[in-house]
Amino acid sequence: MKKHDLIPLILAAAACSPAPPAPYGTLPEPWQVTWQQMETNMFCHFGPNTFSGKEWGDGTETEDLFNPTDLDCRQWAATAKAAGFKGIIITAKHHDGFCLWPNPASKHTVAQSAWRDGKGDVLAELSKACREEGLKFGVYISPWDRNDPSYGSDEYNKVYVKTLESVLGHYGPIFEEWFDGANGEGPAGKKQVYDWPLFHRTVRNAMPEAVMFSDVGPGCRWIGNERGVAGETCWSTLNIEGFEPGAGAPPKDTLSRGNVNGKAWVPAEADVSIRPGWFWRESENNRVKSVDQLMDIYYTSVGRNALLLLNVPPDDRGRIPAADSARLVEWRARLDRVFATDLAQGGRIRASARRGRQFQAANLLNEQYDSYWAVPDGDCTPSFEIRLPESRVFNRVLLQEYIPLGQRVSSFTIEASTDGAPWREIASGTTIGYKRILLTEKTRADAIRVRITGALACPVLNRFGLYLD
Repeated sequence: MKKHDLIPLILAAAACSPAPPAPYGTLPEPWQVTWQQMETNMFCHFGPNTFSGKEWGDGTETEDLFNPTDLDCRQWAATAKAAGFKGIIITAKHHDGFCLWPNPASKHTVAQSAWRDGKGDVLAELSKACREEGLKFGVYISPWDRNDPSYGSDEYNKVYVKTLESVLGHYGPIFEEWFDGANGEGPAGKKQVYDWPLFHRTVRNAMPEAVMFSDVGPGCRWIGNERGVAGETCWSTLNIEGFEPGAGAPPKDTLSRGNVNGKAWVPAEADVSIRPGWFWRESENNRVKSVDQLMDIYYTSVGRNALLLLNVPPDDRGRIPAADSARLVEWRARLDRVFATDLAQGGRIRASARRGRQFQAANLLNEQYDSYWAVPDGDCTPSFEIRLPESRVFNRVLLQEYIPLGQRVSSFTIEASTDGAPWREIASGTTIGYKRILLTEKTRADAIRVRITGALACPVLNRFGLYLD
């Protein structure tokens, strides 16, 4: 057969190839998918509270209180990289109003302090260190300001916008702008009415792909607690109309679970501190979370469709304490050890249905993010089985949905069998989302079956794995 005779056959085959599943419901922006793929980031609470021992300063602290004796942002970044974090977010301005950069819109900054003769700039040093280590850089700029005299008036919103603008675009790319809804009284007890649309436009104009965090996003949402625990049901979609950060936020259980068929894609971020407090205190040097505690947090955050933001506060020298750094490295070694060997590899996989060769179940066993298993439209309860070369012992099961096409699965069951014995249920769940890790009893099996028992549209899964912790 001549080459040109093959062309009609190729075109005919292409015409017969099934199309990918149509996107379902609310979808993430590409930069939200990239953000969730980071999985773990480091939070650094640092400022006057580091030196006063307070969690919330009252704004009357003298600028000279901030005086790190050995600031080393390279050490922060090296620690973060060794721990597997992909980015660092710093409290550039906490509720006390003190700015870790020379903010021209404020008189309560490092420029008014004796530290480095008023010429220091923590954001400049940290953003540079992040670039050198290949990490992304983010900022927390609290809208509450217990120092600024205009707080509690319409004028303050303009001041806050100038504050945002003095950071955005001046320290390289910002991957996340961390807002919260903290809102105290201003002069004479006047309540500040934040202009959230203005704040969001300011960020979006300067950093189009920055993820904005708050109770209601718009980029990602608070999980509803500070323990690092997402809901066992965790939708990345949320209904945000009529809500706002702070007192006007949705109920905490809604933040934890999200809303099925929510109108906005606002994935969950789980923030928690490696110590009891958010800022460093010498009295907590012996209270750093254990590796087991950090593993539990990983499973209840990343393992439940949330991103983990772990706070690791620098001390009054301006360095990550040795105990915290060592614990992070131990934790990363444990994670790497657990997830180094996928016990599903080498298995033969088959599904109850498939959409076509391009979307076969074997795609579940590769690590190419954009390849996935899909079934025909309308099939919302498919299943797949994997037969292992021999019986293997595991106690962690990983599932991932291909979220660029939407979050779909609402319930599933995992079953195991050995030597042809009847299937026995070892785990079940509701949502999957970007990543779901099921903790099971230690199980020996040579066959595993995953049954999707409920979905909003035909499921689209791109990863399955078995691990032993």
